[in-house]
Parts: sequence; C-alpha cells; structure tokens
Amino acid sequence: MADTLKPSRDISRLVEIMAALRTPKTGCPWDLEQTFETIAPYTIEEAYEVADAIARKDLVDLKDELGDLLLQVVYHTRLAEEEGAFVFGDVVEAVTKKMIRRHPHVFGDGTARNPADVNTIWDKIKAEERAEKAQERSRQTGAGSTPSYKAATLADVPVGLPALTRAIKLQDKAAKVGFDWPNLHPVFEKLKEEIAELEEVAFAADPRGQSSAASLPPGANQDAVKEEFGDMLFVMANIARHLKLDPEAALRAANDKFVRRFAHIEKVLGERGKSPSQSSLAEMDALWDDAKAIEKG
Repeated sequence: MADTLKPSRDISRLVEIMAALRTPKTGCPWDLEQTFETIAPYTIEEAYEVADAIARKDLVDLKDELGDLLLQVVYHTRLAEEEGAFVFGDVVEAVTKKMIRRHPHVFGDGTARNPADVNTIWDKIKAEERAEKAQERSRQTGAGSTPSYKAATLADVPVGLPALTRAIKLQDKAAKVGFDWPNLHPVFEKLKEEIAELEEVAFAADPRGQSSAASLPPGANQDAVKEEFGDMLFVMANIARHLKLDPEAALRAANDKFVRRFAHIEKVLGERGKSPSQSSLAEMDALWDDAKAIEKG
C-alpha cells in the first residue's frame, strides 16, 4: 500500500489514505484508537487555525490549514463509514443538495434583491430542513414518521460553539421572533446593572481585598461570582451583536495587542538589564503607556 499511495490533487486519494490509516493490523496504532469524541477537539482546533491564518493574511499557511480541516471531515466520515452510517460521497451529496436548495435565487426561479432577502430565504428553507430531519430520525428510531413537536426557537444552535459565538447566535434567533432590545441604549443600561451585581459579589470573594472575605469559607460565593460574570459577558455579546461585531475576533485582537505591548515592556526592561519580575508595577505601567503611544503613532 505504501508504494501505491502518492500525493494527489484528487480528494479520493485523501479518502484512501484515511482508510489505510484505519485498517486493523496494518494501520496506524494511534489512528485506530480514535473515535468521534476524541477527534472532535482537533476539528475545533483546526477551524481556529484556519481563522488565525486568515487573520494574519498568510495564504501559504491558509492552504495547509484548510487541508488539515479537510482531513477532519474525511476522518469523521471514515468513522461513520465503519459504523455503516454514511460515506464521503454522501457528505458531498448532502452539502451540494443543501447549497442548491438554499439558493433558489441562483439555481432556481426565486429572486433575492439584497442580502436581507437571502437571509430570509435561508431561514425559511432551514426550518423546512429541520422538520425533514426530525421525520428522518423518527423513521430511523422507529418512533413513527411524523414528529410529535416542532423544534424550539433555539434548538439548532450548537452547544459546542465557543461561548461568545453561541451567545450571539442564541440572541439572533430570539431577536428574529421579537425578543430583542430596540437599540443599544437599554443594552448598556443592562450592562451597568450586571456590572454592579458582579461588583457586589466579586469584592466579597476577592482573597486580596479588604472585604469580609477572610470570614468566608474557602470557595464561598464563587458560584455567585461565576453566574454574575457570565451574565455580564452575555450582555457584552449582545452589544457586539447590535454593533455587528464578532466578539471572538475582537477579543483575539485585544489579546494580540496585549502580547505586543507586553513584548515592548520585556524588551525595554531587558535593555536595562532587568526582567518584569525584577521591576515595579509603576515601571511596567509607564512602559505600557509608551507602547500605546508608539502604536498610536
């Protein structure tokens, strides 16, 4: 097999390679141990690496990262094939069918004058597809051909999404049925309310604070802090949604900015023969302000 498998531009070669890796006795010991559950984290990681290459505008890396992401699709498909569920061709057929069906304004006699029209068509067809899937699952489980209930408004938002991304999608779904603030003003009022509630529980739980935390048992109030912090982040996601921002992208940019500015602190301190741990907070704050000034030109 090793002599016949060579790199190729044909997707069938990648499918063939994965089959070889998963072949008992002659395949790869590591690959043979994997399951849907163990591979799923790698799938998420590869999607992030694609996004990172795009953010860096590195098309050389993007080519490789897209290949790694495609490998994840082939991997999951191979696992499904071994269970007799479906094969790679079924995956391709399903997505091509979906794209044709969801674009009647391109592949049929539908019309869409702007992106808003496209979104309306997309949502309507997705709802039809959810109903069809429910019927298919019912047939497979022997529960009858007609679903006993309709999917809830938020039911199709994947649980495994990054939390901020899922928050945006949940809020979008609710907004489409009228559950939304009319503008940003009440959202910011809600944010102020959530910050005040977080302050109330966080100061009491701060082990370095001057509150009554010393009289509380270890870990006391942590559940309340976690809940209020989550509420604050959820409102922040809503602000991002109203401003049409991607909160994950915004936070990645903030992370990158922090790395750049802290690198400046380390560099200057190094030139002074010092490390951050040998410096005062005031000294590092001054260098942070220098980095900000340099970035702002």
